[in-house]
Amino acid sequence: MATDYYAMLGVSREASPDEIKRAYRKLARELHPDVNQDPGSQERFKEVTAAYEVLSDPEKRQMYDLGGDPLRASGGGFGPTFDFSDLMDAFFGGGQSRGPRPRMRRGQDALIRMQVDLAEAMFGGTREIQVDTAVRCNPCSGAGTSPGTQPATCPMCKGRGEIQNVQRSFLGQVMTSRPCPQCQGFGTTIPHPCVECSGDGRVRTRATLNVTVPPGVDTGTRIQLAGQGEVGPGGGDPGDLFVEIVQQPHPVFERRGDDLHCTVEVPMTMAALGTSMTLETLDGDETVEIRPGTQPDSVVTLRARGVPRLRGTGRGDLHVHLDVRTPTRLDDDQEQLVRQLARARGEEGAVLRTQQDDDPASGGLFSRLRGAFSGR
Repeated sequence: MATDYYAMLGVSREASPDEIKRAYRKLARELHPDVNQDPGSQERFKEVTAAYEVLSDPEKRQMYDLGGDPLRASGGGFGPTFDFSDLMDAFFGGGQSRGPRPRMRRGQDALIRMQVDLAEAMFGGTREIQVDTAVRCNPCSGAGTSPGTQPATCPMCKGRGEIQNVQRSFLGQVMTSRPCPQCQGFGTTIPHPCVECSGDGRVRTRATLNVTVPPGVDTGTRIQLAGQGEVGPGGGDPGDLFVEIVQQPHPVFERRGDDLHCTVEVPMTMAALGTSMTLETLDGDETVEIRPGTQPDSVVTLRARGVPRLRGTGRGDLHVHLDVRTPTRLDDDQEQLVRQLARARGEEGAVLRTQQDDDPASGGLFSRLRGAFSGR
């Protein structure tokens, strides 16, 4: 053989296609005229490119191994002819398949938002929603053709889905490929499109769907409805529909994770004497016990009265915050009663509180508590 293509790439005759590609990519990066300014690099680059064209094509490589030279056999002219897309694949690791692309493709996924109230977020339920989507065209069953007709082979690309152009350059005859402009790369045309879908294989419509809301959802939770998205072009399989939950604020309860919080106003007298109240919760009426001597900002916790855990077991808690209210306006009789209570308790003046009042070592609050329990 006059030309040893294996030696040009520096590989053995048993080299695999991946080894040949890696060898060419390495040499092409070193010899490309944009990188290597050596006058001999241009000719060397053309040689290794020609070697890669032969050895990367199974038919041309077999012909070469049997003693022929595919490049010389194809005729003279201006040097070797190679596909420019193969060169790009070698440089940038392409490898995308060429040829006609399928007319039928999977549909896109869709996302909609659905508002729910707190009760529905807690306990779940079933909602009926309406969505504008694309469905398969019934008259043509998604084919896009009028009844009794079929797609025709594209006369421009002969069904290949792409057209090729050969141009002369310093590399030789460079072949470039691009999608066929007449068939948009499908390889076929639809001479008689369906009048209902205009050849797309799908039509727009409004669909009614049932959404099952699991207990414990929160704002941002997404529910996936498989196969309920848009039908793809050419009547392809539908995508998925994702329903994103948006929980509406509640007038009484505030949600924090799986826990609920609410605030109850307690009169000063009831905080001092103690009482009980009926609280209307999302589970029904609950009795809240307010102990005598309740202080401002006290919290009563009702266990397992919060939101069910979406991905677990059990429920959160309901925290009832007690807001002790001091009266701002008293009539004469009320004022006399409060003054009598203050004299009886020895609370006729304010007392400056120090840091030591809460220090156990100083005999402050905790010492007074021990004294109260011991009767001192």
